[in-house]
Amino acid sequence: MNRRHRCGPRLWAAALVLLAAFALAAPQQAASAAEGPAVTLSRTQAGAGGSITVKGSGWRPDALLMLLICGQSAPGKGVVGGTNSCANADGRAVTTGADGTFGKKLPVAEPPVPCPCVVHVATVTGDKAQADAVLKVAGHPVKPIPAQAGGGKLSVLTDTRLDGSSGVLTWFGAPPARTFVFTVGNVGSAPVKDPVFQVGTSHGVFAPQWEDQQWRGTIPPGRKAQIKLPVELSSGAHGNYLVSLKFGGKVLAEQPWGVGRPWGVTLFWILLCVVVPAAVFRIGMAVVDRVRPRRPGGAGRHRGALGLPELASRLPRASRPRPSRRAPEPPGTTTTTALPWFTPDTDPGTPAGQLSAPSDNSPTTKGNT
Repeated sequence: MNRRHRCGPRLWAAALVLLAAFALAAPQQAASAAEGPAVTLSRTQAGAGGSITVKGSGWRPDALLMLLICGQSAPGKGVVGGTNSCANADGRAVTTGADGTFGKKLPVAEPPVPCPCVVHVATVTGDKAQADAVLKVAGHPVKPIPAQAGGGKLSVLTDTRLDGSSGVLTWFGAPPARTFVFTVGNVGSAPVKDPVFQVGTSHGVFAPQWEDQQWRGTIPPGRKAQIKLPVELSSGAHGNYLVSLKFGGKVLAEQPWGVGRPWGVTLFWILLCVVVPAAVFRIGMAVVDRVRPRRPGGAGRHRGALGLPELASRLPRASRPRPSRRAPEPPGTTTTTALPWFTPDTDPGTPAGQLSAPSDNSPTTKGNT
């Protein structure tokens, strides 16, 4: 009985400790969920050629992320120049786990613009999410972030569209081109003069390739304007593309673009595969005909080819007289037919001037009598 009374307070104390631990852990988990995606670095300073380990938490489970080192950026301001300010060639992709965390080793490379630099992590597909962590790249120049004109803010008011169509040259591999049309409104308190938009095109899971395009004009506060920007893909591009519009480091709109396959290029290669072997075969036969020895008697020509003498001998002679139909002779008349190889003038046994057979009054007959 004493042991039971002694164990009772201990069990109650252990239960209270566990409840306190759960009570402390619950606010921490709620706080981490409320904070959203976060990124931490194994080192905050590194030189080009080294590597750092990037860890993240609070991301969407099984999300594909892109890790980049970008210049002219800060965690509070984002990537000012877009991905054009990042070392895209040395970026890495990673997929988060079921708990929304990840860990990836990232090589340190100098971005194309001066620091301050950050490690920029953003989702590639699905809902947009991003996070930045400060990184000092040793030896890389540092310049202040360019001041942005405040007060003016643009927002897309209507649905975007792509105007234009593909021509015959596009069917043979020419770069597809369209005009990106959209309407924006100035929801800020200051006018926006000559805004610079960033138009990006992406294919599949690859990150967009951004290009700066400036629109000439001024949008006063509370006014709207229709903007048209050219969009062009690379030669031979086909498949499903996504055109994105960014202004002030924020994506304003996205427009899908389905590009057909350039079947003219395929047809060209098919014809090339047929014509070239046929030409090579003809050239080879001509070479063989010239190289092989000729047969005696002019038999070096192709089989079945006849020369002029042979052809003339086989053709029917037009000068041969055709046998004429004679009228029947009266009965009792004797017809002498000469042999085809003898004529009356050339018969060796007939005297000159005698056209008939020898008679009984010949000298030979008289002598015998």
